[in-house]
Amino acid sequence: MQNFEIYDLIEIAVFFAVLLLLVKPLGAYMAAVFQGERNLLSPAVRPVERLVYRLAAIDEQKETGWKRYAFSLLLLNFILMIFIFLVLVFQGVLPLNPEGFPGFPLPLAFNTAVSFATNTNWQAYSGESTASYFTQTVALALSFFVTPAIGLTVIIPLIRGIVRRTATQIGNFWVDLTRGILYILLPVALLAALFLVSQGVIQNFGGYRQVDLAQPAAGAAGLLTTQTIPMGPVASFESIKLLGTNGGGFFGANSAHPYENPSPLTNFVEILLFLAIPFALTYTFGRMSGNTRQGWAILAAMMVILIGSLGAMYWAEEAGNPLVHQQGIAGPNMEGKEVRFGIGGSVLFAAGTTATSDGAVNSMHDSYMPLGGGVALLLILLSEVVPGGVGSGLYTMLGFVIIAVFVAGLMIGRTPEFLGKKIEVREMWMAVIIVLTSGISVLVFSGVALLLSAGTSAILNPGPHGLTEVLYAFASGSNNNGSAFAGLGANTPFYNFTLGVAMLLGRFVPALAALAMAGSLAAKKYVPPSVGTLPTNNPTFTGWLIVVVIIVGALTFLPALGLGPIVEQLQMIGR
Repeated sequence: MQNFEIYDLIEIAVFFAVLLLLVKPLGAYMAAVFQGERNLLSPAVRPVERLVYRLAAIDEQKETGWKRYAFSLLLLNFILMIFIFLVLVFQGVLPLNPEGFPGFPLPLAFNTAVSFATNTNWQAYSGESTASYFTQTVALALSFFVTPAIGLTVIIPLIRGIVRRTATQIGNFWVDLTRGILYILLPVALLAALFLVSQGVIQNFGGYRQVDLAQPAAGAAGLLTTQTIPMGPVASFESIKLLGTNGGGFFGANSAHPYENPSPLTNFVEILLFLAIPFALTYTFGRMSGNTRQGWAILAAMMVILIGSLGAMYWAEEAGNPLVHQQGIAGPNMEGKEVRFGIGGSVLFAAGTTATSDGAVNSMHDSYMPLGGGVALLLILLSEVVPGGVGSGLYTMLGFVIIAVFVAGLMIGRTPEFLGKKIEVREMWMAVIIVLTSGISVLVFSGVALLLSAGTSAILNPGPHGLTEVLYAFASGSNNNGSAFAGLGANTPFYNFTLGVAMLLGRFVPALAALAMAGSLAAKKYVPPSVGTLPTNNPTFTGWLIVVVIIVGALTFLPALGLGPIVEQLQMIGR
């Protein structure tokens, strides 16, 4: 084994060790926040929280049923979407626009507003050449705080629904939202931004700079002697973009840009940022439900799938391209990757960002080997539950848990129960909607795109790779990931509209189903465990849950994957 491979393995091992060490303290802290308990930040944040309630006329003690809770969620998202859309359209006349960027075209403004309001952050534009500082910091960065907090406002009432007995209320949306932002997202993002600034990530509102090149370079208009260097408040944007599993890049190169991610150390910390909260929420779930073993069981299922996928991706990239090897050039596949991160740092970031709904990239997934890119695609297609986005990953995984409990109960003749609540037809319907909505959206929209000239005309790469690009785009949109394969001209009216609709379906249909399940479970009586109860917090059930997640993904997407990355890999090997 070569030295750089050893360093990669050490980096990956240290990363997961640090990540696991963060799960319990962060998870316990979030449980305390949402249970209204005094916590580390209470002395500083509690007065601000009370002030917010007073100014917004929010009754902290008043809770609602799931329908009123869901209405509040949809109302806030609608307002946020309209606000972002208006800022984008009228960007040209708004302040903090030193480069004089005009407003967005209407189709692109619609797509971008939906994207950032659904925590997808798909970008059919390059930030440094399209979006002003006002757009980036006031509209887009605002969504970075609100949308992950909304994800928390879905998982927390679902946990309450599991815990409560014969209740009609699941919480107060505005209180949960406020606490998620003030106690969790804002303080951690502030600390992360200060760290990134200390490591060289820029933070300013100055105009773009013209600098002299060390030596002239050939350009379309002849020899170039200067270069334009974009500026901006990047550190504050970057920290919450990652922490909230948002993923939109300040620059077109995203986290591959040295101003967003300058070193292996910042790369390590940035990956921690987008994985920390989704993994820690499993412990929050265990703590709030009074069954921490259940939380660890779900965490174990997530971790097994993620590490297995990471291993497959690393093997594919480390093995390199056999067609290049035939030319006498040995080594791993470094195409599309930054040398400062290498294979290990690139693959760790790629696996993490596609396993969550983050979508940030520090390397170009389109340049991965077919198997490596296929694994990244599969992680998205598994409904992003390993660990998924802030809140959204866990409530989707709980949908898989309900399905696993129901199927296992039928197979062995035991009553389908989960943490003392009987799983009946209504809960199964909600679980199926949570788990399968994004998959149906991906296949339908991908099929439409491949049938219509408006879809196929944007494909720049023919054959199976082009199919993968289309499938990846709709998988990314429907699962609210936001990353993309290059080679698809997605900034067209057709893709802006269809991807926008896919994002809306993928975000709100499962979220509403999860809230409906919360209301249904909260109304049920508690059933004490008996001999006929299926244990759901042991290694056996963890293994079964892994099987269910993989089988659902395989049955849904194996034909499409077979026509895309699998065929491309076989073609490459056979040449």
